[in-house]
Amino acid sequence: MRWKQAEYAGWGRALTARGEIARPERARDLPALAALGPAMGNRRSYGDAALNSGGRIADLTRLDRITGFDPETGILEAEAGVTLGDLTRHFAPRGWLPPVLPGTGFATVGGAIAMDVHGKNHHGTGSFGQHVTAIALETPTGPQTPEPGTPLFRATLGGLGQTGIVTRASIAMKRCKGDVMMVTERRAPDLETHLALIERSESTYVVGWIDATATGGALGRGIVEEGETGPGLVPRPKPARRVPMDAPGLALSPLVVRNFNALYYGRVPRSGRTVVRPIETFFFPLDKIRDWNRLYGKRGFHQFQCAVPLSERGALRTMLERIARSGLASPLAVLKRLGPGRAGHLSFPMEGWTLAVDFPNRAQAAALIAVLEDMTLDAGGRLYLAKDALARPERIRAMYPEHGAWLEEVSRVDPDGVCATDMVRRLKLRAPA
Repeated sequence: MRWKQAEYAGWGRALTARGEIARPERARDLPALAALGPAMGNRRSYGDAALNSGGRIADLTRLDRITGFDPETGILEAEAGVTLGDLTRHFAPRGWLPPVLPGTGFATVGGAIAMDVHGKNHHGTGSFGQHVTAIALETPTGPQTPEPGTPLFRATLGGLGQTGIVTRASIAMKRCKGDVMMVTERRAPDLETHLALIERSESTYVVGWIDATATGGALGRGIVEEGETGPGLVPRPKPARRVPMDAPGLALSPLVVRNFNALYYGRVPRSGRTVVRPIETFFFPLDKIRDWNRLYGKRGFHQFQCAVPLSERGALRTMLERIARSGLASPLAVLKRLGPGRAGHLSFPMEGWTLAVDFPNRAQAAALIAVLEDMTLDAGGRLYLAKDALARPERIRAMYPEHGAWLEEVSRVDPDGVCATDMVRRLKLRAPA
């Protein structure tokens, strides 16, 4: 296996690593690689979850074969490098979808398992890992095929890749009516209306775009989108455009963001509307802009994403007030309702509300995020490790009470810490309690 020295980063580009990367093309290479370091996919985690500074890491994106599909049961078998976008494009016209889709189609099956990703249907369908029926692992101490519900299975789902390399998985796909989305858009003029519209929705897929610059009576205003799959013909999405260079700092200045958000809010009529969209446009809206992370400039950006209990509306309001006053928010801010579903010890979802906001990588933003993280902890919530780049170890331990059960199983299959990544070291996740 050839190793290449390279510098690489998470999607936020604020944190980087330099080390050796291997790109295996055959599953037979994975046992040897599992003894040398962790694995990564397309690095759509925003921070340092898929970085291994000074060490070795295996890039699994070439291991992207679909190895089986049963049209009677909907069970799909695939290698870890298959992307959820490819599965959507291939199977939606045949009446099937991955059960859970995050905001990007570039996420791989292995990455979706390692982060136990959630989507716009979490309130009704749960997390990705809840639909994984089998996994094959190459751990540093040998191959494993843990049964669903066992300690190793739960330590792997949402387990940040710390139990070894997921080589392949079986997933229960979800029936759909076609590769078209019927999308109803409604304006929410303030936070209470926004939450109420989401809460009352009976749609399969629901998401709220939130104007994180709005203040006063308009605090929390936004657009609620409800979606259902359907048959039909719509123009295929236009080819993705690429951001050719790092944008200057003024590209996301407070004035630009406020004006953009006002225009985006105003694009939906007061009475609302229903539109028909290609399925990829609904689920992966930013994928049509390749390298959109470059819009934040060469210093990159951070995302703050939290979940708080349903009763903590006041905490959400206070967070949004702090964010709006800061003048640091970007146009990318999302509000969703989460159900109770989660598959693993370190899985993010909890029944409640999840708020995600992007900030340019500046000292003021880091200070604001620290305040927001404390507010999350005080509200009995937690941070999403797939997005984190700044949290402190003591915060995460308090937010994830099943950490001890996860650590026990991880230590059993990887006693020497071969799979440790920059995030695991930063958050001291492998250290005893």
